[in-house]
Amino acid sequence: MFAIYRLGSHIPMPGIDTAALEDFFRRFEGTLFSLYDIFSGGNIGRMTVFALGVMPYISASIMMQLLTVAVPELQRLAKEEGDYGRYKINQYTRYLTVFVAFVQSFGISLWLQNQVSPAGIPVVPNRGLGFIFIAVTTLVAGTMFLVWIGERISEKGIGNGMSLLIFAGIVAQFPNTAVQVTEMFRQGELTPFDIVGTLITIIVVIVGIVYIQEAERRIPIQYPRRQVGRQEFTGGSTYLPIKINPAGVIPIIFAQALLLIPSSILAFIENPIAQVISDSFNPTSLLYNFMYVVFIIFFTYFYTAVIINPVDVADNLRKAGGFIPGVRPGQDTQKFLENVINRLVFVGAIFLCVVAIVPLFISIWLRVPLYFGGTTALIVVGVALDTLRQLEAQMTTMKYKGYTIRRRR
Repeated sequence: MFAIYRLGSHIPMPGIDTAALEDFFRRFEGTLFSLYDIFSGGNIGRMTVFALGVMPYISASIMMQLLTVAVPELQRLAKEEGDYGRYKINQYTRYLTVFVAFVQSFGISLWLQNQVSPAGIPVVPNRGLGFIFIAVTTLVAGTMFLVWIGERISEKGIGNGMSLLIFAGIVAQFPNTAVQVTEMFRQGELTPFDIVGTLITIIVVIVGIVYIQEAERRIPIQYPRRQVGRQEFTGGSTYLPIKINPAGVIPIIFAQALLLIPSSILAFIENPIAQVISDSFNPTSLLYNFMYVVFIIFFTYFYTAVIINPVDVADNLRKAGGFIPGVRPGQDTQKFLENVINRLVFVGAIFLCVVAIVPLFISIWLRVPLYFGGTTALIVVGVALDTLRQLEAQMTTMKYKGYTIRRRR
């Protein structure tokens, strides 16, 4: 699936003058467009059939999760219908993905056919409805094909397919960046101090991400000795693990998706006011980073509330006869869990904000031509850790299966 994805990343969209397009996109270097190009694996800069990537699906997922909280019917599907409810919500998400991809591709096609390179060569030699139809059809089909690939990876592979596709797109840019940095070092544009400082920053960020992503609060759970019919349960003690950052890389991806939509649209509008607003959304601007922090904190709390419900946890503990030592079962347990989760999520949200912003400004200070922020680092490291856990779980399962087969023989 990765090989197919990378192959499609080098197939240009029909009707585009690739040389003029490359010359034209050089003026977007260092802007928010560069970050979107990194997430798309360089597809948007080359305007390939996978130019939109999986970002329309991410945007549709955000909308569906917000609607699930607000619309009672969707909330009932998510909580009470089990597998059928999840299937219907996934189906609605795909429909919404088609709509979002259609709107984005239509806007891109209208904008592209009116652009020329600095040399005066049109990016689209043959303008008109024919190009718009081909462009919209190609981009929407490319996005839905990537969604299909992601679902196949999730179903038959290791880990979350959508996250792995974003991971592959980011990692695919590393060799080109390494070559560019090496060439600048040879020409004297970068000093050894810049290179060493960048490497130290990368190592510190990766170590911090691994430490926080793996850290957890273990709440002790006690089960009393009890008897049900003729069966006796001896009870015992265990713990309930709650991570400092339960939401993982999702808040970063969601925040980026929301910031990319308005800023990308504004960048394509030839209007002085729109250009001023678009420039204010530059990754180094105060407005962009303020909105980035707000969205990260919001989605950290929001997504944590989606995946961890203190009411359900307290109710399940009560039904199983378990309790937290020193805390009454029921409502007191619920309040205790809410306080613990809120404190942990606050620390996790602040960590995500620091990691997402600080490394970017360090790389700018060191003058390294690399959009190295905690955003890309957190996605790469987070997906790598999740995949590692999936591999370990698969290996453990295979060991148990092997033991069972040997016992049967």
